[in-house]
Amino acid sequence: MGTAMILKIILADGTSQRLTLSSGPPASIDDLTDEVRKQCGLHGNFKLQFMDALFGNEFLNLTSISEVENKGTLKVIDMSKTATVQYMDEESTVNLVSESQAFTPSSVGDSSYLSGVSEDTDVMSSSELVGSRSLWPAVFHVPTFSFDSELKLQHANLAYIQNGTTLIPDPKLKSAILESLVQEIVKYKVYANDKEMHEVAQSLIKKHPCLTEKGSSTGCGGWKTSLKYKLSNYRTQLRKLGYPEVTVNSLKNKPVGRQSAAFGVKKAKRAEVNFCPPYPAAETEDTLETMQKSLLLDVKQRNNRKLVKHKMEKTFALRRHEVVRDAPMVESFMAKWPALFDVSEVRFAPCMVVYQSKGLIF
Repeated sequence: MGTAMILKIILADGTSQRLTLSSGPPASIDDLTDEVRKQCGLHGNFKLQFMDALFGNEFLNLTSISEVENKGTLKVIDMSKTATVQYMDEESTVNLVSESQAFTPSSVGDSSYLSGVSEDTDVMSSSELVGSRSLWPAVFHVPTFSFDSELKLQHANLAYIQNGTTLIPDPKLKSAILESLVQEIVKYKVYANDKEMHEVAQSLIKKHPCLTEKGSSTGCGGWKTSLKYKLSNYRTQLRKLGYPEVTVNSLKNKPVGRQSAAFGVKKAKRAEVNFCPPYPAAETEDTLETMQKSLLLDVKQRNNRKLVKHKMEKTFALRRHEVVRDAPMVESFMAKWPALFDVSEVRFAPCMVVYQSKGLIF
């Protein structure tokens, strides 16, 4: 077993984090790349560069594992190329462009859902929807904490590697860590389950081993519990701000006689990224209800597809609120939203709820 090494990794997005090699330098560059991918939660194709002191600390391509030194700096260079996936049918073409990862049928299910989306459809991207989220990642990425927090953890991690001393964080440091983790969690969901909380806690002690809890069988049981309480408190803040994904579970929206916090909690399923989004900017429930009434007349007019599409996109949040909060009967819902049951909308509507990824515009 070799001497432990610590490396600074500069990621493609400009942030950086520490990489701990407890068994010393890997046998090959491929092994090092795999370790970087694992500890930093990276995906896709990338290469590594090292900081060469002989050339004024410029970054050069890593060609030999001997070029890696303890406390050295490596830089991740993203080699992924822009990929374009086209779904075509007799009526339309959808071009989905992603700079980091192709949006393939295997990642979203049957591509026939997308085939009905035509070029004249201008759909709001998830960046325009505050409530839109990404799918839960395969490996949770621990964010970079504040400068002073990272400095404390850096010294503590070094002490842990040298003599196994763990850190008992002071209240300020612990609060800063939990706050940053919760902000990262809510990018994916506001109701994380026990397994997901465990993944977050495991990722935390993996990146910062000094935070390992010796009295816990998993090494992170206390962190998981603290995260649950912190996320619960954060949901309370969101509820006070009127955030719909949380207010839908408030006691006043529970059935009479079943008004307990644990009854009928409504939360996003595994693939739902737009479960209960807020209303669009400058829109209220009243203005959207007015738009819904005008839609009843618009659907009866010929050659009016663009206008209907536009209004259906605008009223998407209103429909989601009705479905999640009121659970209406199909018959009454069809009467109120006849345009939703048009062939093009039947094909397209699931995309708004499930397949809309951040930064992707259909």
